Amino acid sequence: MAEVKSDIEIARGAKKKQIQEIGQKIGIPSEHLLPYGHDKAKISAEFIKSVKANRDGKLILVTAINPTPAGEGKTTTTVGLGDGLNRIGKKAIVCIREASLGPNFGVKGGAAGGGYAQVVPMEDMNLHFTGDFHAITTAHNLLSALIDNHIYWGNDLGIDIRRVVWRRVMDMNDRALREIICSLGGVANGFPREAGFDITVASEVMAILCLATDLKDLEKRLGDIIVAYRRDKSAVYARDLKADGAMAVLLKDAMQPNLVQTLENNPAFVHGGPFANIAHGCNSVVATTTALKLADYVVTEAGFGADLGAEKFFDIKCRKAGLKPAAAVIVATVRAMKMNGGVKKEDLGHENVEAVKKGCANLGRHIENIRQFGVPAVVAINHFYSDTDAEIQAMKDYVASMGEEAILCKHWANGSAGIEDLANKVVALAESGASQFAPLYPDAMPLFEKINTIVQRIYRGSEAIADKSVRDQLHAWERAGYGKLPVCMAKTQYSFSTDPNLRGAPTGHTVPVREVRLSAGAGFIVVICGEVMTMPGLPKAPSSEKIFLNEIGQIEGLF
Repeated sequence: MAEVKSDIEIARGAKKKQIQEIGQKIGIPSEHLLPYGHDKAKISAEFIKSVKANRDGKLILVTAINPTPAGEGKTTTTVGLGDGLNRIGKKAIVCIREASLGPNFGVKGGAAGGGYAQVVPMEDMNLHFTGDFHAITTAHNLLSALIDNHIYWGNDLGIDIRRVVWRRVMDMNDRALREIICSLGGVANGFPREAGFDITVASEVMAILCLATDLKDLEKRLGDIIVAYRRDKSAVYARDLKADGAMAVLLKDAMQPNLVQTLENNPAFVHGGPFANIAHGCNSVVATTTALKLADYVVTEAGFGADLGAEKFFDIKCRKAGLKPAAAVIVATVRAMKMNGGVKKEDLGHENVEAVKKGCANLGRHIENIRQFGVPAVVAINHFYSDTDAEIQAMKDYVASMGEEAILCKHWANGSAGIEDLANKVVALAESGASQFAPLYPDAMPLFEKINTIVQRIYRGSEAIADKSVRDQLHAWERAGYGKLPVCMAKTQYSFSTDPNLRGAPTGHTVPVREVRLSAGAGFIVVICGEVMTMPGLPKAPSSEKIFLNEIGQIEGLF
């Protein structure tokens, strides 16, 4: 077998085109591109407004099984499918999320695809990119500063400092900051209180940026953020602190989608990046809806497995933005099936057809779940060199037994040439008009019932369990007019349960709800389940240990 290049080596050898040329392919004049160097640009708000009357293309969702340490390649497949659709003569745009620095230097690594199905510039995308995350972090922390400043200067709004619910954020994994005491040091520093940090991708500001339709909507949503409560339990909003205008100013450029390109010089919108195990896990509504006005097909991804990412994509993003996906792709690998079937990571290179068959239960559950939303689906088997013909056939047979088709995809090694079969199948599904998309639950359903519906129908648990204080809080929000909001489940991505070690397709488990948070600006209720953290920590050997500049100043270690 020939020497396999690393993702970063492949990306470094890309024959990129000027970003204005990429814009021209989809009808964006150069004057409406705000370039960041030669290979990335923001798309102007004026242009976005000008195409709103265009006909919509077809929206294709790429989702996956529960992630395993073996790696599934969901983003790689998203990018590969976009290239594949362009290869067969369709005008397609890829829409993915921006990468968070925390996971990049922690355990997850980059988020720009892999092999010969990547978005470039890979290094920029996985680091500071166009500064969107820094703008979100700054806007969030401006609001944090204004809260404590208001309290310091007399607290005219009557904020109960025991009931400040707005935390601070940073774009790094740092468990030491999960819970802090702020304003220590005497009179000059304010009134000491408990506080804490979340990671930027869990910020409500991030969710707002990704769900807002334009700057006016952005500013309204920012003003709707609940930051604290008074002693009488009445809410204090960001607009009460006159924070919404300044926050919108900081986010003005960040609201504009970023245009980059794949290795095959096809257009990709990379914008926003809420975590999928904590937040709603989708790229921005602005990027997706704009791409739909410019292309025949828009290929977008949802975060992590279909139980988290796809559910939130359907129940939150599609509901809020009026999107109707035409088809879904469920990414799976032989290696992941073997892990779900009980094989250890170090033994994945050995053929084990029985483990593949056993592990397919996880894939089957995701197929069933996508069906519940009325969206036709196909399974993409992301190929690895160690996969054997018998293992691949076992997966195909299992999927066929469920009445669906599994297609072997070799885009990692061969780019668009390796994914033509999937591209043709996706076109057939999308053009068939078979999609009867509908969210899982109606707006009017009570909040705890919405939680239970997801637990029982998507996770196959017996029920959600919560303390009286959690249920009382949900009832209070219903009385305050927030009962019609969707729920955003914060749960481990590794299992249908809240136990990350429980692989496969468990049933009958309970899902403990530890805490609920109202994101009034974003327009959903965050439901924190089990031990999931809104500020991750770094592993014992973080990825940062292998990231460095080589002797000629190039970045090494980003995959």
